[in-house]
Amino acid sequence: MREVEIRDDMIRLGQLLKLAGLVEHGAEAKSLLEDGQVEVNGAVETRRGKQLVEGDEVVLGNEVVRVVTH
Repeated sequence: MREVEIRDDMIRLGQLLKLAGLVEHGAEAKSLLEDGQVEVNGAVETRRGKQLVEGDEVVLGNEVVRVVTH
């Protein structure tokens, strides 16, 4: 698991996927989400706009990232 630091109190899932380098662009994120390949805190998430806060964990394949704030 690795940590991804955000500047604000929250970040949208699509933005986090890009920030963490898990996808290159929004269309790729949308496709992965629609296919049910992304989990947030252990549950499949299909909404690109899902708001994430500190401590949330996102899983895509073998990659696990945790949201942290500074």
